[in-house]
Amino acid sequence: MARSRPPDHWVAVVRQLGPGFAARAAAHDAADAFVADNYAELRAHRVFAAGVPVELGGGGASHAELADALRVLATYCSSTALALSMHTHQVLIPTWRWRHGEASVDAFLRRVAAEELVLVSSGGSDWVAGSGTAEKVEGGYRITGRKVFGSGAPAGDLLMTMAIYHDPKDGPTVLHFGIPLSAPGVTIQDTWRTLGMRATGSHDTVLDGVFVPDTAVSLRRPAGQWSPPMHVTAAIALPLIYAVYVGVAEAARALALDVAAKRRDDATTQRLVGEMENDLTAAQLALRHMLDAAALGPMGAETTGQVLIGRTLVVHAAIKTVERAMEVAGGAGFFRGLGLERLFRDVQGARYHPVREPAQVLYTGRLALGLDVNG
Repeated sequence: MARSRPPDHWVAVVRQLGPGFAARAAAHDAADAFVADNYAELRAHRVFAAGVPVELGGGGASHAELADALRVLATYCSSTALALSMHTHQVLIPTWRWRHGEASVDAFLRRVAAEELVLVSSGGSDWVAGSGTAEKVEGGYRITGRKVFGSGAPAGDLLMTMAIYHDPKDGPTVLHFGIPLSAPGVTIQDTWRTLGMRATGSHDTVLDGVFVPDTAVSLRRPAGQWSPPMHVTAAIALPLIYAVYVGVAEAARALALDVAAKRRDDATTQRLVGEMENDLTAAQLALRHMLDAAALGPMGAETTGQVLIGRTLVVHAAIKTVERAMEVAGGAGFFRGLGLERLFRDVQGARYHPVREPAQVLYTGRLALGLDVNG
């Protein structure tokens, strides 16, 4: 396969831009302000086309390479990394389809590369069930709904979303499509006021009778059921998203070690640091497991199951790492100036992306017992 850049190119770009992002992170957080300036710099370095195949005009970066870049980016600015992860998986999913013979996504990927389009995902409010309604009209559908957690919405070009159509033959069917965020009937509502990840711009998007032509519907699947498209989505999206939280944990560890250096001979500090190292290593291993599962296994229930297990393990270990870092830093960690309390808030977001632990253990248990994961 043709490649135009070495495997470490995108990490090198992140390391070049990262110090500037880090310098602005506290101000973005304090103001609940979207990282628009960071997005502009990423665009100037063609990061939004990184995952598009070289043959279609993009950077040709692999799933693992982009996960690594997101992890490193999170050590500088959590919010920028999380917002970018949502765009990135919406590029890599059609890229996977293209590499598996689906020529229908060719024009879309070429456009992403040529125009450096910023994609906004509504997966956090949709996932397997889908949300919103699709009413059949001449030549297409009218879409109505509210999409939440639309990271990157202030800079977005296309909302990659879905809606439920009550098909007379097939029953409730989820239709997938992209909608220009500038289209009539699309309104972004400034709702993102949160504990952490405050600068992702993950606002609500309201769709009020937005017309989507038949030709814009990229796939159809049964509503509320695990099906091949959702297995692909889980295997590609979740490792990218959770690479960000491992990066947050790594940043917290680095800050804590800096503070603890003057107490390095204290036995209590040594034990706390040892526990922190255990937790961080557990998070890193779980992320590696997710990436390996996505790379090595066929897309399906078993691979999804392994990715979901890894997701739960990353959540526990990343959050615990940052908690340990707060203990290692002691009272200094309580002050905003250090930046550790911001990371403590940011890492809490790991709890809320799909598939959350109660649903994961049910899926995993059914799979292990030889039952249909759709129940």
